[in-house]
Amino acid sequence: MLDLTKLAGEIPNISQHLKGEAAAGNKRLELARTLLSQAKIKQEKLVQSQQKWRDRIIFSAAIPIEPLDTCIDLDPAPYSHTVFATDGSQISPSHHEIAYCYLINVGRVMLHYGQSLYPLLDSSPEVFYKPEDLYVSRKWGIRTEEWMGYRRTVSEISVLAEMASRWVNPPGPHFDIPNLAMVDGSLIYWFLESIPTEARDRILPPILAAWDRLRSVNVPLMGYLSAARSSEAINFLRLEACPHPNPNCMTHCGSLTDKLPCQVVEPLRDTSFWGNYLQPGQRGTLFRSSQRILDLYGDRKIYFCYVNVGTEIARIEIPEWVAENSTLLNQALSLMLAQVYKGYGYPIALAEAHNKAVVRGGDRASFFALLEQQMIRTGLRNVGTSYKEARKRGSIS
Repeated sequence: MLDLTKLAGEIPNISQHLKGEAAAGNKRLELARTLLSQAKIKQEKLVQSQQKWRDRIIFSAAIPIEPLDTCIDLDPAPYSHTVFATDGSQISPSHHEIAYCYLINVGRVMLHYGQSLYPLLDSSPEVFYKPEDLYVSRKWGIRTEEWMGYRRTVSEISVLAEMASRWVNPPGPHFDIPNLAMVDGSLIYWFLESIPTEARDRILPPILAAWDRLRSVNVPLMGYLSAARSSEAINFLRLEACPHPNPNCMTHCGSLTDKLPCQVVEPLRDTSFWGNYLQPGQRGTLFRSSQRILDLYGDRKIYFCYVNVGTEIARIEIPEWVAENSTLLNQALSLMLAQVYKGYGYPIALAEAHNKAVVRGGDRASFFALLEQQMIRTGLRNVGTSYKEARKRGSIS
């Protein structure tokens, strides 16, 4: 139990610290505005320099595809449209339970607007119990719990692609209805950097196959990031702040251990900066991500922009094939914004997918009770949880 009496003495110090940080943040914001006004004048030159010195730049800066001061009002969503979304949850394996296994539950949502059709709101559970599922990751030094999270990512996008492609193909009355497939979080899978190639080959190919399946039926894919903490877009301004004739970080700044001379606005975030430019219902500049992990994706580049959805500045990520089709891009963004409005600040399809996916304490107990009954029915004896687990469940506090 948290002792609030002891904690109260620390609150004034925290408040004072945050006040100082807010003042410093305003100064960084003004400096970033100045850099933006300078960078947009020679934006093309900075992009060329970035491309030329890419292998010598030690930070990741997104590439602007449009003018840096772009602010575009998003169109209203069409009356008739369909939105697909998935999200996942899991039951982690535990040696204290009656069986060592794990479960991945993917919530599926398909919402139809202006079509007089019933929505789809359900979940798709899958249990993993075979040795090749439970222990295969250990030879790569990956814990089973981590591997379960990677498998969950694959399941979410695979279920999304299957649901969307089945709905629009074969062509029917709903084939030409605008639609959108959404996932919660980034389309840039950072965990791939830290796992061996053999493990990566089990995860990335099915994800990319699901992306290609959505592309084949022309359903735009979007990753919605709430409270994003990226600085990838604002890092482009570091090229303008660089005091050297070229951004050769390895030569000019490779021996520095402190902040680099171009880090004049750190730790300002993209959302904080673009929040001062975008009005509700507007999107900002379209960027192409230059994260090196995307080299693993082949020709499937990731683009992003920031959108003022009214309650926050959301980072929206899309594949290259969506970004290059202006009609599809505008359609996807308008449907996304309508979802946020319907969800009072967060896309309602993603919220419902989460609610269908989440595994609560009672669900976990019911799952293992069902498993226990089946094990006893098949003739297994001495089935039960460990004394530790039983004692924790019966705690008096």
